[in-house]
Amino acid sequence: MSIVKTLVAENPLVIFSKTSCSISHSIKTLIRNFGANPTVYELDEISDGEQVEGELLELGYSPSVPVVYIGKKLVGGANEVMSLNVRSKLKALLIEANAIWV
Repeated sequence: MSIVKTLVAENPLVIFSKTSCSISHSIKTLIRNFGANPTVYELDEISDGEQVEGELLELGYSPSVPVVYIGKKLVGGANEVMSLNVRSKLKALLIEANAIWV
C-alpha cells in the first residue's frame, strides 16, 4: 500500500500541505472555519515528505500541494475545494465524512 493511502485511511479529513505554501494555508483556514480539525501532513516537515510528494505528483497533482481527502476520497487541490465551497457542497461533504458535526 502506498504511503498516501495509508495516511488517508487513518483519518476522515486529510490535507497534504507545505508550510511555505500560501494556498495550502488558505485551504486549511477555509476548512477549519467549518469547525473541522483536519489531519495535516506538512510535506516539508515529515520524514518521508519527498516520497509522499512524489506519490501526489504521480496522481497528477502539480503543484503537489494542497491536496485534500475527505472521507477517504480524493477531493483534489485548491481549485476543487474552492469550487465545492462556492457551490455550498463542501460543508455537506465534511458532515458526511464525520469531519464536522452540526
